Amino acid sequence: MITVSNLSKSYGGQVLYTNGSIFIGPGEKVGLVGPNGAGKTSLFRIISGEERADTGTIDYAKSLRICYFSQKVGEMKGRSAIEEVIHGNERLGYLKTEIGKIEKALEDGEYSDEMLEKLGDYQTEFEKLGGYDIEHQAAAVLTGLGIMPEEHQRPVEAFSGGWKMRIALAKVLAQRPEFILMDEPTNYLDLESILWLEEWLRAFKGSVLMTSHDRDFMNGLVKKIVEVNHKAITVYSGNYDYYEKEREIRREQLVASSERQEAMLKKEEEFIAKFAARASHAAQVQSRVKKLDKIDRIEVMPEDQAINFEFPSPPRSGNDVVKIESLGKVYVSPEGKDKRVFSSVTGLVKRLERVAVVGVNGAGKSTLLKCIANLIDPTEGKVELGSNVSVGYFSQYSMDVLNPQHTAFDEVRNRVKDKSDGYMRNLLAAFLFRGDDVDKKISVLSGGEKSRLILATILTNPCNLLILDEPTNHLDIRSREVLIEALKKYEGTILIVSHDRHFLKQLTTRVAEVSKGGVRFYPGSYQEYLTSVGDH
Repeated sequence: MITVSNLSKSYGGQVLYTNGSIFIGPGEKVGLVGPNGAGKTSLFRIISGEERADTGTIDYAKSLRICYFSQKVGEMKGRSAIEEVIHGNERLGYLKTEIGKIEKALEDGEYSDEMLEKLGDYQTEFEKLGGYDIEHQAAAVLTGLGIMPEEHQRPVEAFSGGWKMRIALAKVLAQRPEFILMDEPTNYLDLESILWLEEWLRAFKGSVLMTSHDRDFMNGLVKKIVEVNHKAITVYSGNYDYYEKEREIRREQLVASSERQEAMLKKEEEFIAKFAARASHAAQVQSRVKKLDKIDRIEVMPEDQAINFEFPSPPRSGNDVVKIESLGKVYVSPEGKDKRVFSSVTGLVKRLERVAVVGVNGAGKSTLLKCIANLIDPTEGKVELGSNVSVGYFSQYSMDVLNPQHTAFDEVRNRVKDKSDGYMRNLLAAFLFRGDDVDKKISVLSGGEKSRLILATILTNPCNLLILDEPTNHLDIRSREVLIEALKKYEGTILIVSHDRHFLKQLTTRVAEVSKGGVRFYPGSYQEYLTSVGDH
């Protein structure tokens, strides 16, 4: 299918990788992993033809249809959502537009033999290219990704950035190419859309090369991992869990080999130093010097950086942390219509519980969390926090309260006055803001950096109730694992919304399902909840 041979790429004098080789066969699903800045996106762009490698070759059949989903959506306007998806295939989009123009002209009474002949030619080509099927495909994919049929005719400019990402993903899937490059396709999807995408890709006959921070998603699909790291491209045969274990085994073997080599080198160097001045040992010394010159030194690369922190011990709260009574919420739409989110919600969250708040997109998960955090007022009922409860709240939208003109250091310092600069710098270092990074302005930070900064600010004021709305977005898999371990040790109560199944399975002791205008509580872990509702 695709053969990458002896690939090398550098940027501004920085080597990304040298002499890397990969083969991706028909129907293979391959995961691409590596730290930020290692060169994953460059590899995508080289394979798609958007960039050139310094050296090496990319071989595949000229007829191979490749589609690339990236995090850069580009400008979308002037079409409905479904038209935007259909126009993912430019020729089909053009034909559909021209057919529509001619049919409209005929309806208005215009007529010519040339017009009819052109319409026939366009319709024949449109059908040959699968045009009538692509309308069905576009509708099915949009719906699967959470954009319901009643929204298919909405203009794309009416959708937010996250929903435009779904439309961009639908554009790729609806074309049914033979090879798909996917850069973080799950980033802006809810759990239901992720499950749908996983099933779609599992049934897809073509090949896929993808990155994802969702461990369960990777494990459910890929049978090969390509790692881009430490200026090299390395291939592992297996899913993500296998890759992690095998990578550690290879590293341990490399460390052991390095230590044996170091011991040998030290012994040889001691011999040379001891007998260098003795004429009787000159030949032996020269021989050993030449031997050492020819040895390839084993280089053990440092471990990749990951977030490293623990939540401070919070003050103890009462045993009843959140008491919800007859809670209801109604929003008024821009058109002035009432939209009820939920009603008659009653429940109790006890101290040290870790509750997963789940439900389909739009069910009201974030609204429920905001009511509990006292960020919005309920329409009916009430939420009471227990004695001595202090709240730490995280959401993607909490990034909006960051001052873009502040540096990372300024932002944390502004939220806590009684700690030393040294404490502040150590806290920021735990979240990978080190050296000059602490002086970066928030306006230039990436989504992942902003997420880490918000988590750091929560730590500046120890709280005993954490309300976390999608805390893992923009965090890589290793950083998610560190966050899981920190939350397991956290001595407080947690309410979590997350689309990361692995994250929820590792943490939760109880589940609150927001569905059909109500909330139902399930005892036990997220895995037990899935079993009880017959999920997979």
